[in-house]
Amino acid sequence: MGNSFGCSASGERLVSAARDGDLVEAKMLLDCNPCLAKYSTFGGLNSPLHFAAAKGHNEIVSLLLENGADVNSRNYCGQTAVMQACRYGHWEVVQTLLIFRCNVMRADYLSGRSALHFAAVNGHVRCLRLIVADFVPSVPYEAIDSQTDPSKSDGANVKSRCEQGALSKFVNKAADGGITALHMAALNGYYDCVHLLLDLHANVSAVTFHYGTSMDLIGAGSTPLHYAACGGNLKCCQILLARGASRTTLNCNGWLPLDVARMWGRHWLEPLVAPNSVSIIPGFPTSNYLSLPLLSALNIARDCGFKSMGATSDDGDTCAVCLERVCSVAAEGCGHELCVRCALYLCSTSNIQSQTIGSSGSIPCPLCRHAIISFVKLSRATAKEKQLHLSLSICNPCILHTCDAEDQASTCTPEIRKNRVASVSSDVFCPVTCSPFPSAAIPLCTCNDGPCPTFEPRDVGTEDESPRHLQTTPTDQDKLGDPRQERTSCSSMFWGRRSGSRENQCNSEINA
Repeated sequence: MGNSFGCSASGERLVSAARDGDLVEAKMLLDCNPCLAKYSTFGGLNSPLHFAAAKGHNEIVSLLLENGADVNSRNYCGQTAVMQACRYGHWEVVQTLLIFRCNVMRADYLSGRSALHFAAVNGHVRCLRLIVADFVPSVPYEAIDSQTDPSKSDGANVKSRCEQGALSKFVNKAADGGITALHMAALNGYYDCVHLLLDLHANVSAVTFHYGTSMDLIGAGSTPLHYAACGGNLKCCQILLARGASRTTLNCNGWLPLDVARMWGRHWLEPLVAPNSVSIIPGFPTSNYLSLPLLSALNIARDCGFKSMGATSDDGDTCAVCLERVCSVAAEGCGHELCVRCALYLCSTSNIQSQTIGSSGSIPCPLCRHAIISFVKLSRATAKEKQLHLSLSICNPCILHTCDAEDQASTCTPEIRKNRVASVSSDVFCPVTCSPFPSAAIPLCTCNDGPCPTFEPRDVGTEDESPRHLQTTPTDQDKLGDPRQERTSCSSMFWGRRSGSRENQCNSEINA
């Protein structure tokens, strides 16, 4: 299980801090023992990451991941942290987990549900859009919707078809009994989720299976239209019919969607789902949640790293939206610059179509309302990152003094090599720490204009004192940062009889 009696008490304290959102307590525990991030409870095998993701504590989620927590860890039911975040609709947590490259294709042990099913069954359309982000490229929607493009080469068309195939396979992945995410969204009447799934090539003709542990009261062989007729949402039935759903499909019980609507008392749907219906089906544009620039912003955030996303700007290059962080991305087309965090927030929350002439699925620029299809990384952001990494990788005690380049190369470089293994006196310390050599403290250079003195390794007799100097003082440990029921629906009667007790055991720990 990865637990031991020695870390059990501290692990339970971390679990309580993750569940309650106590960031200060979590920081203190992880500073003392970073391995606690991999702790899991003895009953349901829920890690602190599961608790923080289920409760929506995004700062604790990022703290745990930075301290080595497994982003794809499973509990007793096989559920990951991204499944818990999608279950309760915490899209910011889903976004953070995606930046740390969580696996969205994993399914739980009970009924084969993926994170996509958890988002669709509860109607969390923003979580659903984030889950499919890696399968939807930041290109015009016409290129995604069409099978081939004559203006492109054969290799580009093959790649486009492969991407469409991967997207369609993921969206139409069936859980236990053949139930897809479209079935669940249609049953519970979540029109936005149904609309988005249909724009992402969800199959309107997918049918459920005869076998499985799930209890299907509608009957095997049912299409999403059967489930929408059971749920009773008029707009869900209309958009399914507009996208090609059949009114005359019989399930294994011999029921039409009309029969299902009558059995469940959805009489207002009878004129619409009748086989000989003459009702006019309205037209439906693309979903407002399509947000095509999401993948480009997500990839830039992964390249920059989670910590650099919150870097503040100390010059004039400040994001015009948040007025805090440095600009690192630019919108294609208008060229307005934003920080990567604002770009991600814009892609994840925008549900308004661009008012200018642009492709479907574009989002409006917050500064000029121009249609945005993708973001590009600024070249100067890359140069600043390289300069920052270079400055941190070179430890030079004499950077505050004017010395020639030849003198620095002859005197300071040997010192760095020696300081790796030498234990340095604690009388003087360098105010700048060196990240490549975390086990050594660099002394403060006391030279004025002359060459730097060399520090020779101490004798063997002084080796017992070195661990004392490498330990953190109590004042350093006291410097901590400032802190920052599942909804019951008609889908509950369709999930497994045998799996209910196991899932309740895992969820009871989180909801305690």
